[in-house]
Amino acid sequence: MVALARSIVHLLWMIVTVIPWGIIMVVASIRVRGVPLYRMAQMWLSWAMHGLRVICGVDWRVSGMENLPQGATSPAILLVKHQSTLETFLMPVLMPHPLAYVFKKELLYVPFFGWAMGRLDMIHIDRSQRAQAFSKVVAQGKLLLAQGIWIIIFPEGTRIPRGKKGMYKHGGTRLAVETGAPVIPIAVSSARCWPRKALVKRPGIVDVSIGKAIPSQGRDPDDLLREVEAWIESEMHRLDPEAYRDEAVN
Repeated sequence: MVALARSIVHLLWMIVTVIPWGIIMVVASIRVRGVPLYRMAQMWLSWAMHGLRVICGVDWRVSGMENLPQGATSPAILLVKHQSTLETFLMPVLMPHPLAYVFKKELLYVPFFGWAMGRLDMIHIDRSQRAQAFSKVVAQGKLLLAQGIWIIIFPEGTRIPRGKKGMYKHGGTRLAVETGAPVIPIAVSSARCWPRKALVKRPGIVDVSIGKAIPSQGRDPDDLLREVEAWIESEMHRLDPEAYRDEAVN
């Protein structure tokens, strides 16, 4: 009951803060764009994550920050394990570069949050038009990477239950090969505290493990994807062995 009550308070905190933030973002975007507008978005995400820590007792620890590319315009494509809303909010707070998410255009219609996202330099796609969608991702991705904005993609495409593996899709590795940007695999044990589609967040620590950059030049996208998948899933077993206990028994 305590966890439920705290989770409801955190949800109300996000709702109460996202409404004025969304309005301010949309109005500010009339004159402010690019990185300054991104920093405004980053501020709200920091509020949401700080609230998660204070209200719900969910904290995080990060390893592998030294594996991130150095330099103001060094490109990177982050391929992240997706179990929860948590990593969607946390990654822009952690990363030293602005991030551009590749996401389905339907999210733009979410009141306030989606409206604000629509004003940022993100890549929103129409999944019903796959060929055109990928061409758009490559074209926009090249422009954003040249500005030092990193691309973030969840290769499983949707949030996956704790201890499970989704089907990894090669859109991110295809983009990496097309642009020559290195791939950064990232494992996140977020479902331990904030499971997918769950209201209740349970106190605890979420581990974020950043793998070494994998060069993409001259690679086959499918082969590169298999390497990313193998590293992420192996790391998930290490970070959250309890979630894979049944698998080990079988």
